[in-house]
Amino acid sequence: MKYSNSIKPVSYLKTHASEVLRNVCNNRETMIITHHGEAKVIVQDIHVYEQTQESLALLKMLAQSSASIDREEYKPLGDAFDAVKKRIAKKQVP
Repeated sequence: MKYSNSIKPVSYLKTHASEVLRNVCNNRETMIITHHGEAKVIVQDIHVYEQTQESLALLKMLAQSSASIDREEYKPLGDAFDAVKKRIAKKQVP
């Protein structure tokens, strides 16, 4: 997406708030609002925002996993499954 068409001054947001919300929500567009010629805020559809946050969380988990592998802080798969099975068995004992 090209953001150059979605950059508007705060005065535009003030006078066209309903239109901005409608465009952002219906078209899943992101709008950049400027103040004194400097980008200050982003107006974004909530679903796009949530999707972005989920993607960032997944990327963070991947980075953490990669770092753990680099530090050799991991268990072989069989050991991990065995540990989970033991924890489940402990909880099932009356």
